[in-house]
Amino acid sequence: MRIGSALSLITLILISCRGNPEQKQIQAQDQTLQTWNPDYARGFYVEEMQSGIQYLNISSPWPGAAKTFRYALVPHAKLHSHKHLIDSVDGVIGIPVKRVILTSTTHIPALEILELEERLVGFPGLEYISSPGVRDQIASGKVMELGVNETLNTELAIAQNPDIVVGFGVSGAPSAYRTLEASGIPVVYNGDWMEENPLGKAEWIVFFGLLFDKKNAAEKAFHQVEKAYLEARELAANAPERPTVLSGSLYRDIWYLPGGSSWAAQFINDANAQYLWEGNPESGSLSLSLESVLEKGSNADLWIAPSQFTSYGEMQQAEAHYSQFKAFREKQIYTYALSQGPGGGLLYYELGPSRPDLILKDLVYWFHPGLLKGYVPVFFKPLEP
Repeated sequence: MRIGSALSLITLILISCRGNPEQKQIQAQDQTLQTWNPDYARGFYVEEMQSGIQYLNISSPWPGAAKTFRYALVPHAKLHSHKHLIDSVDGVIGIPVKRVILTSTTHIPALEILELEERLVGFPGLEYISSPGVRDQIASGKVMELGVNETLNTELAIAQNPDIVVGFGVSGAPSAYRTLEASGIPVVYNGDWMEENPLGKAEWIVFFGLLFDKKNAAEKAFHQVEKAYLEARELAANAPERPTVLSGSLYRDIWYLPGGSSWAAQFINDANAQYLWEGNPESGSLSLSLESVLEKGSNADLWIAPSQFTSYGEMQQAEAHYSQFKAFREKQIYTYALSQGPGGGLLYYELGPSRPDLILKDLVYWFHPGLLKGYVPVFFKPLEP
């Protein structure tokens, strides 16, 4: 862990003259003991203060975010004496959080890993959750359906009396979040989806560890994933061959596939395979013509993640040109669409960001047959006939 000691005195000055002398003394004497920076994640960091409070800073909640969101994490026993901080931060949060609303399935595995499924009280789109523990909570009526994230039912959300809402924004803060904040419910932005490094996404479990006052447990869980990922990468590096890989599929005459600097492309590289667009600098997706993909990818050894297709018959019916690809003819296509939860949610999108070690092992298993003996793939499986 990279921990930088600041050891500098921080004077917290209120803009207004409100606050009693005791509060002002707390502000004047508090100082930063250390700043904790994640090893891989780039979207958050933490300042640990002498007073026992922590400042959680979210620097990249969405592309081009104009500010860093700053939240004061205060132990419940000290919450009353630190309420004044609301004037200088984006939220004062009592920890550990006891009642939480989440808004993305990528947030769910953290509750499962930290054994905190019972803390979830609301979610938009319950059918997409695959976690067995959370599904038990849903079945017992303990988790409220809140609609969809873009039009979150704020009345139902407020009625659940959550301590916080963990939200996300694609290009800014959704209007529903402003309604929640106006009612006194802090909205904490999670930017895990902005990370390009697979281990960077996984390290956001520490974000949840901070909120639930289980930072040590979260760090331990992450380091187990990190160790497994690095071991799989090292194993793959010793493979005798580096197969070529194609990805994506056509949608309305446009072929969508990962950019060369994307999260998905990094997995292929770490699995010691050559992604045919690995030199492309785009960290998002590419939009190409069928002709250009055929020109570069017709002889690719393998094809992964062909959108939502689950069978060769389905692909052939959708687009006859798919048969021009070697990987199609030789039945070397692998999909994550066959790994679904009870409600049809894809495990790759829910569990995958938290368990990049499993994604990498899946790819190593298929790219280098025999290298991972006895391993059973979790996400990627052969396309059905």
